[in-house]
Amino acid sequence: MDLHNEFESSKFFHRDRIDRRAADALVGLAAGITADGAVNITEAVFLKQWLENNLAHLNDPVINLLYSRLACMLQDNALDKDESLELLNILRGFSGMGIERPKIGGTVVVAPTDLPFNSPAPDLVWDGRMFVFTGVMTFGPRKECQALVEERGGLIGGSVSKKVHYLVVGSVGNEQWRHSTYGTKIIKAVELREAGASIAIVGEDHWQRMLFG
Repeated sequence: MDLHNEFESSKFFHRDRIDRRAADALVGLAAGITADGAVNITEAVFLKQWLENNLAHLNDPVINLLYSRLACMLQDNALDKDESLELLNILRGFSGMGIERPKIGGTVVVAPTDLPFNSPAPDLVWDGRMFVFTGVMTFGPRKECQALVEERGGLIGGSVSKKVHYLVVGSVGNEQWRHSTYGTKIIKAVELREAGASIAIVGEDHWQRMLFG
């Protein structure tokens, strides 16, 4: 899902002038909040309140996605590192700035024309297998995705290593993954896989099919 394109084609963006002004304001807010490359708790709370005050009357799936993520993240009145990065990437998608990707050794790593998913995608074994997530998940907050794996006997890793069996790549921003840079987790997973490690790189859509299939 390319959130910027989804946003521009949403019902909200093409309503009357009042809502169009609100759409432009939201794009501006997203760009401003992400300009320094980070989102803090104060900015997240402000954005949630702004959405409630200005866009709560709309029934638009793109706006609902942003608001629901914010509400989940702020349930504990805190914003941890993973939530901050997820929110940064969502807002970058809204503003059209693209997904934030770390540099490797100070150099941006250019991606090839497709994501390095295992082909064919493997059946996922849950019990005792270690999963690592990267990117923004359409399904929901990363903590909820991790909990579903743990309920099935799987383990959650914080970084990619030889001990990891599956790296799951979130669907939101996949076009940015394809055309800009891979994140460090994907790069490391590809290196390990090419060296013979038993790690598989799968997309969120496959993860969801195996989860509920």
